[in-house]
Amino acid sequence: MIPLARKLREMNNNVIIASGEEHLSLFRNELPGLSYISFPGFKPGYSRFFPQYLSLLFKIPVLLYHIIVEHHRLKRIIAEYAVDIIISDNRFGLWNMKVTSVYVTHMPLIPFPKPLKFLEPIGVLLHREIIKKYSLCFIPDLPGDLNLTGRLSHGIKLPDNIRYIGILSRFIDPEQSLHENPVKSHHNTVILSGPEPQREILKQKLVTLLKDKEPNTIMFEGKPGKRGEIARNGNITFYSHLPASRMKEIIADSDSIITRSGYTSIMELVSLNCTALIIPTPGQTEQEYLAEYLSEKGWFYTVSQGELKAGISLRQGKTIWQGEINRQSSILLTEALNELLEKHH
Repeated sequence: MIPLARKLREMNNNVIIASGEEHLSLFRNELPGLSYISFPGFKPGYSRFFPQYLSLLFKIPVLLYHIIVEHHRLKRIIAEYAVDIIISDNRFGLWNMKVTSVYVTHMPLIPFPKPLKFLEPIGVLLHREIIKKYSLCFIPDLPGDLNLTGRLSHGIKLPDNIRYIGILSRFIDPEQSLHENPVKSHHNTVILSGPEPQREILKQKLVTLLKDKEPNTIMFEGKPGKRGEIARNGNITFYSHLPASRMKEIIADSDSIITRSGYTSIMELVSLNCTALIIPTPGQTEQEYLAEYLSEKGWFYTVSQGELKAGISLRQGKTIWQGEINRQSSILLTEALNELLEKHH
């Protein structure tokens, strides 16, 4: 949502950010000067012991409660802040008949675990009904074969209000550029993300593997609320968070990269033409599918969290079609936002 908000501001729109507190810290760092509203949403959470789909199944009543609550709270926000366009990042209840609303998702098809895969068509139908409640649905991907989401948003019947808007990355910013004649520091980069306890489990596994390994490793802990904090353990330097411009340089200069296969991380790496070892969060079917799909393309390579062990290869993958992806993405995003603003007016 950072590049989307940045682009709307460039087009002379007043942008208000509403999210949970942990994300507001990131937005305040990257988009200073905007208005911010604390608006926490549903947190699926993860388990150390049970499959993720079982954890989600037990929390469906909580999800439905959050959908109803956020839908009614949105009415108050619209009235209080005179909002006329709502853009929702994968939140089912943030539509309103009185304003133009946009739903952003990269997976109209939500992948189910193998025991429940036969239910996927029902999931697509239910998701389609949610999408239809919005004025538009933005998919951050490309519409053709040069895509990042595979069957999650391709090869299925989509509602008429769907628009592909290209990949979104906070590193695609004309005001940011990599330093000229960069001096390679020869380091590995680890980017941690996602909820606990799985983030900490992965961190400890990687610390054990990398703390005595050359070259040195820089590890981003994904905690923007603790920006600037630095710690060290052996050959690993830990950053809670860094500004996008500095993070971009460190990633681009890496010998190798390790990260989760979350879609935001994937888009940001592709925008920089960087490959990585991607490790899906155990039990998160979307990340497991993306890891498999993108490794089959040869753009990334993958290993499960349980298979991490000493001596694992940190080889580089094939070159990604980054230039063409970024070019098409810029065109698609501009077209979609122009349509959105024209629809509202």
